[in-house]
Amino acid sequence: MRHFLLFGFAIIALLPLGCQEKPEATPEAIAIGPEDWPWWRGPNRDGVADPKQNPPTNWSETKNVLWKMPIPGRGHGSATVVGERVYLTTAEEDRHIQSVLCFDRGTGKELWRKEVHDGAFPTKGANAKASHASATVACDGKRVFVNFANDGFVQASALDCKDGKIVWQTKVADYVLHQGYGPSPAIYKGLVIVSADHKGGGKFAGLDRVTGKIVWSIDRPKLPNYASPIILNVDGKDQLILIGCKLVTSLDPLTGKKYWETAGSTEECVTSTVTDGKHVFSTGGYPKNHVAAIVADGSGKVAWENTTRVYVPSLLVVGKHLYGVQDAGIATCWDCATGKEIWTSRLGKAGFTSSPVLVGNRIFVTNETGTTFIFKANPEKFELEDENKLGDEALSTPTICGSRIYIRVVKIGADKKREEWLYCLAK
Repeated sequence: MRHFLLFGFAIIALLPLGCQEKPEATPEAIAIGPEDWPWWRGPNRDGVADPKQNPPTNWSETKNVLWKMPIPGRGHGSATVVGERVYLTTAEEDRHIQSVLCFDRGTGKELWRKEVHDGAFPTKGANAKASHASATVACDGKRVFVNFANDGFVQASALDCKDGKIVWQTKVADYVLHQGYGPSPAIYKGLVIVSADHKGGGKFAGLDRVTGKIVWSIDRPKLPNYASPIILNVDGKDQLILIGCKLVTSLDPLTGKKYWETAGSTEECVTSTVTDGKHVFSTGGYPKNHVAAIVADGSGKVAWENTTRVYVPSLLVVGKHLYGVQDAGIATCWDCATGKEIWTSRLGKAGFTSSPVLVGNRIFVTNETGTTFIFKANPEKFELEDENKLGDEALSTPTICGSRIYIRVVKIGADKKREEWLYCLAK
């Protein structure tokens, strides 16, 4: 049985392929500030933070901790920070509840908690590292947007920033669970964009931010995939890029019209692509490992490709160089244009699920045991600046804005009890 929360909204039927509604003529302004982190991978959707800020580079359980708050349940979504509020997803697996939490940015005080779905979680098929709250919410200053897979479907929801009241909910697609669901929503002008790739045949849709109505929708191959949609300005225009399902796909983010599509990706991808202005970079780990540079002019040309396994952590572009952290814990720097490997260096012994974040010329990246490594974005050589451990496990990506670091970690007690915490670190 499917469970829907009914607060005066309607479940919107999918539009047939190619059918479009006209988006708002003048979309609502997106009310975010220069010290905010409004969606997955930050303001520019590329993992690059404001270079002028000054976050701490060393911390501990007691050092440079502004506040910390316990998080019920389990999730891998990162913190979204807009205005004076911090938003986070979580799932209570024992109660089968998926929620959004809201905290005060300055004190960590919980302001509201909204149960978005109350329904059956699948018991089979999920990867052991997956969670039922792996997406990072997006915020336009008025509403918080979140995707959850629940009881056989993917549903997008909009919540009021002030009190967490559900403004609308829209069923985007049926969903066949394979490894788990993790794509985060993307905001573009008047739309919120949602992906729901799966082996039963997925959907990719643009929804009106105010009403939740589906403005455009396209069918996807019958293959599992986990990448979030990313909007990048490349080759002189905004392109909505999705990797995976053996394709690299570029769409007009406002209409869903296909700019170009090419084979150049593996079947299952997790990372969010980045660009140097000419290429988009695809990475995957099933059925083969690869990092590839696709020329984003519609030619379909693959400029270069290698067999490095950067399956889960997303990449960073800094100038003419591409930086990545392999799942096995090896940092690597490549030349964007040629793919030439410039250097590699091991970061500890643990694996990585979290993605790196760039602040100025420093790269922050956290491994699965809660150790954050800070190294220079230096194309000449690897330079480790510091490393700091917090908690016993970390799978989500740190959020760095306003000279603070928001990091979600797990602590394992002597009784093996698992507890999640959200830390706010500041000098």
